[in-house]
Amino acid sequence: MVKIGNISFEEFPLLLAPMEDVSDPPFRALCKKEGCDMMYTEFISVEGLIRDATKSVQKLDIYDEERPIGIQIFGAQLDSMRRAAEIVEEANPEVLDINFGCPVKKVVCKMAGAGILQDIPKMVALTEAIVKSTNLPVTVKTRLGWDDHTIKISEVAERLQDVGIKALAIHGRTRKQMYKGEADWSYIRDVKENPRVHIPIIGNGDIDSPEKAMSYRKKYGVDGIMIGRASIGNPWIFREIKHYFKTGEILSPPTTSEKVNAAKTHLRHSIEWKGEKLGILEMRRHYSNYFRGLPEIKKFRSILVTEHDPEILYAVLDEIEERYAPNLLFA
Repeated sequence: MVKIGNISFEEFPLLLAPMEDVSDPPFRALCKKEGCDMMYTEFISVEGLIRDATKSVQKLDIYDEERPIGIQIFGAQLDSMRRAAEIVEEANPEVLDINFGCPVKKVVCKMAGAGILQDIPKMVALTEAIVKSTNLPVTVKTRLGWDDHTIKISEVAERLQDVGIKALAIHGRTRKQMYKGEADWSYIRDVKENPRVHIPIIGNGDIDSPEKAMSYRKKYGVDGIMIGRASIGNPWIFREIKHYFKTGEILSPPTTSEKVNAAKTHLRHSIEWKGEKLGILEMRRHYSNYFRGLPEIKKFRSILVTEHDPEILYAVLDEIEERYAPNLLFA
């Protein structure tokens, strides 16, 4: 059994990584339906929260069917982080998660996200302050280090555990790597095997198939796996991995009908949650992922990423289903 705060997982848990402009309620609903055990919101700026910025506040939206869920925040100023933690607690998630891993420049330049990996004492102090300021279990997501010369993740894990975090998710890359190269899980294994570390250690990075999930689970001994980019346009990855864990068999890939139905559901919920204009606009980034690999899909995709009328969009999706046949499997 794996326990994070008050959450207990009877089986090896699969978690959805927090992804900006991806892991919103419409997308999370699809992942939950396909077997994701725990999810996180998009990361939320603490400065936006305390200033009541509409986009930041909207990201606090969570629904009962999504639980258990963590709300993730990022920032670098102690007072702002404390005030944001109070706001998050009012939203009543199961977990408050701190982002110490985002590598993008606009976050890092403020010493937030992975930027704080340049100042481990500050990272620990911020974490301790948040743990003390909230009744929610606090977890952290981070990277191995700032660069290859500053990988101290085992020490970081000990220090964060000592100030009270309940779980640690580690992306197996440094900030300098961004998303390039291969994630190095050997450092994650070192943390897991550290006799001083007893909190759950969640591995993240490059898991894109059931076989790889099984291999990494066995090889690196993690308590759970967090999946990010491989789930985009493919929420079925959670059910595929779980099926493989239980049976050792690879599930057949989703049919065209399943892909189309998922895209339609995603679109409908996106419009309901964000409003028609923004819901349609922000859905555009997902179509190529849902229909990757279909021959001659470009003509349909070009309409999906330019059309503003939802009825036309639904009609195009119906046409895709008819054109590629209900039982056509994706390669």
